[in-house]
Amino acid sequence: MRSQSRDRAEDVRDALAAHLPGYRVETVTPLGEGEDNIAYEVNGELIVRFSKEPDPVRRTALVEREARLLTVVAGFSPVPVPAPRFTVAEWGCLAYPRLPGLPLLNLPSSKRQAHAPSIAATLGGLLAAMHAVPLGLVAGLVETDGSLPPEWLDEAAEIHSTIIDEIPSAHRRAVRAFLDTPPPKGGHEPVFSHNDLGIEHVLVDPATGSVTGVVDWSDAAIVDPAYDFGLLYRDLGPAPLEIALGRYRSGDTAALRERAVFYGRCGFFEDLAYGLETGQDAYTGKSLTALEWLFAS
Repeated sequence: MRSQSRDRAEDVRDALAAHLPGYRVETVTPLGEGEDNIAYEVNGELIVRFSKEPDPVRRTALVEREARLLTVVAGFSPVPVPAPRFTVAEWGCLAYPRLPGLPLLNLPSSKRQAHAPSIAATLGGLLAAMHAVPLGLVAGLVETDGSLPPEWLDEAAEIHSTIIDEIPSAHRRAVRAFLDTPPPKGGHEPVFSHNDLGIEHVLVDPATGSVTGVVDWSDAAIVDPAYDFGLLYRDLGPAPLEIALGRYRSGDTAALRERAVFYGRCGFFEDLAYGLETGQDAYTGKSLTALEWLFAS
């Protein structure tokens, strides 16, 4: 990518001029920024996204792999996913037509909860489809995340020490009890998954709550199948988790549920810390709301 002092909107315009000659740029609007990427919307119809990875070699590889991966994902996903229009790999740039809808994170909490059952059912179906993707099809395109539950718990405890003052006193005992409890055992069969299925990456029709797409597959990996279910639990609650598991597969899901709850609780600390660090109130707000089911007093 260009110098960090350069206006990123200039990079957007330059990328479009080089790869879509004749395309008239009327508006370039900052769309949002996460831990891994920053995105812009062009003319209300195109998303141009830049990786924040500082290493140029890794940045190039990440974008090239994600573009190829999205082609594989589109062949299995029951919901729309981004279809790459072009890449500028050395800039960490990926451009794709804008999918309709708003990030679920941007809906008021009351609306999220009202639509949570149908959203959870759709996402449970998505995870069932993704976890059935033959691993040979994504070999070389994604990494394997072999992090074990004790590592997740250690990281949660480390983050907790930096944000403890932001956790309401009514929930601190339950938080401490979780951090002092041994994590669940592993023993799962790894699968391909989105690996970051938080509500910021789920697009919905704000009127109906229908899922219109799932974006940002840059963290997709071969992982514990419970992880993305854990993020649904963290962001939507226990009842939606049960609905999603019900769409996933029949049989005993007790161990899967246990690990999902564990991952959801661990993910709370990272999300709250991110919201506080970046001043993004949507992350902070949804994290504090989730305390009611993650760490009931």
